[in-house]
Amino acid sequence: MDLFKALTGKNPAEFEQAAKILVNTPDIELFKKLIKQDDFLFDFVKNNVAKRIQSACNKDNFLNLLQFCDYYSPSYDTVIAEVLHKYGGLELCEKMKDMVFSDNHNRQAYATKFLTFLDISGSQDIISKIRENAHSKFEPLAINSIELLSKLNDNVSKEEAISKLNSEDEFEQFDAIKFLVTFGAKDCINRIIEIMKKSTLAENIASEIPFLIPIEELLTNSFDDGVLVLCNIVNAIPEILLPSAVLDYGLYEIFDNLYRENLTSSSALLLRMAKDKFEALTENEEYLFDSDKNTKDEVFEIKKLLDGMNTYKLNSLLYDELFEESDFVFYAVDYVNEIEELETLLDSKNQTLILKVLTTLKEKQALTQEHKNIASSNITSDNIKQIVEVL
Repeated sequence: MDLFKALTGKNPAEFEQAAKILVNTPDIELFKKLIKQDDFLFDFVKNNVAKRIQSACNKDNFLNLLQFCDYYSPSYDTVIAEVLHKYGGLELCEKMKDMVFSDNHNRQAYATKFLTFLDISGSQDIISKIRENAHSKFEPLAINSIELLSKLNDNVSKEEAISKLNSEDEFEQFDAIKFLVTFGAKDCINRIIEIMKKSTLAENIASEIPFLIPIEELLTNSFDDGVLVLCNIVNAIPEILLPSAVLDYGLYEIFDNLYRENLTSSSALLLRMAKDKFEALTENEEYLFDSDKNTKDEVFEIKKLLDGMNTYKLNSLLYDELFEESDFVFYAVDYVNEIEELETLLDSKNQTLILKVLTTLKEKQALTQEHKNIASSNITSDNIKQIVEVL
């Protein structure tokens, strides 16, 4: 019998037997094969396997799971931790603490997950180590550590992350944002969005935000902020985000609702951008080459939805975002055909916006020396002036 196929299959007699062999042996090679296939198995299959492992465990064999702890998988860390806690409880606590202090990142990650089932609020030594591990380069260990700190309502680590939001290093800011998202610090959402608006890592930041607060909730609380997050997410596909993000974020339902119920100048601009993005995704086979069937089907369904939207109606609304203070003005410029509308922005105090307008005018073969003269009178940055001169 092929144990891997049996364990991941649909035949109860086979997968129950395979699960017992996995745990009772314990079959390390079979577990390693499961981990190797993590990226290729559907989530429901991995969930089924986790349940089957749990069912195969009992008070006589549960310690065998410790031998799997050298091979980490986010798909099975929770079930392993739950089983060890169920049958081992406090008796395993010291062993798990020792694992957290070990040099083995895989074991540290499993042990940290185990500790989420215990009250360790009085163990300052272990909490200090968890705070340290929350910054590990081994992402599963960092995530499990942050989640444990969140469970403990650890204000020390949270305040440290918040302080790093003030950093002039955008990558340090982004690391702090990822920490706060994993921590579940919803009270920081407004601060995170303000950072996103000014950051060159805006698309990366936007991709994290829905894991802190659902897009639907964000749209209800602050509609334009929610739309701006979505604009950055759309821009991030597929270079930063995989096409499967369309499923992760539920973009079909969001786009459909925005068009039918919440069509404004900002949401119209988002949908206009999405039209172009999904046309490109479906026209270039390379973008979807490695995607699974569900992702491909969803991308084409979204394109069909967007194709059914009135482009003229969308374009007619986006002009309301064509002013300097708009968070959407840089996006809106790309869809403006009237030269006179673009010219009004050359008097902007935002020098980057002026450069964007000049570049757009050049792309439309409408750039004149007068445009450059007007722009130059409003530009103080030597770097931008040099760029303007060669346009």
